Amino acid sequence: MSTVRGARERARIEVTAAIKDEARRRLADEGAAKLSLRAVARELGMVSSALYRYFPSRDELLTALIIDAYDSLGAAAEAAGAAALAAGSPPRARWTAVCEAFRAWALAHPHEYALIYGSPVPGYSAPQDTVVPASRVANVLIGIVRSAHEGRGLALPPLPATLRAEAGRMTADFAEGLPPEVTAALVAAWAQLAGLVSFELFGQFNNVVEERDAFFAHAADQLAHAVGLPAVRPDLGAEA
Repeated sequence: MSTVRGARERARIEVTAAIKDEARRRLADEGAAKLSLRAVARELGMVSSALYRYFPSRDELLTALIIDAYDSLGAAAEAAGAAALAAGSPPRARWTAVCEAFRAWALAHPHEYALIYGSPVPGYSAPQDTVVPASRVANVLIGIVRSAHEGRGLALPPLPATLRAEAGRMTADFAEGLPPEVTAALVAAWAQLAGLVSFELFGQFNNVVEERDAFFAHAADQLAHAVGLPAVRPDLGAEA
């Protein structure tokens, strides 16, 4: 029985992967709003009722694709951060390495990036299952800032009194141990990082920014400065 069960599980994994691969192709051709289980089933030579045993609704298939995209992006960011740490890079350089990995993944997977950072899909509401995968990149950046705070320290960004209570709440929610000033700056930097990549990917930089790599590297470094990460002194090879 265990051999039969194992074969069935492998078959289910293979069919699930085929369904998601076809769905990604349709995302690239038609966009998420037009994703149809019937169309996916037809392309795979399946009857709709068979596909529904794997994904009972379009929303469940979309959720699976969204989680896969967040996990793939998160893994790329985590790998970049770990590699920079292993190389002995200071926090500011680790920050920019993660930002570069975020951009590189988006440019390599434009339709999946659009699925998670583009326009909302009409009629779809992301379930709680997407929260943890969606947090992976942000958690890498928060970890880099936290390590700097616990080490040489951070240059605290300005924070108006009107935002102090809100910044304190955000700190308690997802950035425990960081100064509220830094948490507020982190949220703004996260939004700006996604905005920079979205502008490039969706064409808003066309006829505006030509040296995209250099521009992004500078912008990512400025975001690091905005959250209080100390600059690297070229003469010392260490943080100021």
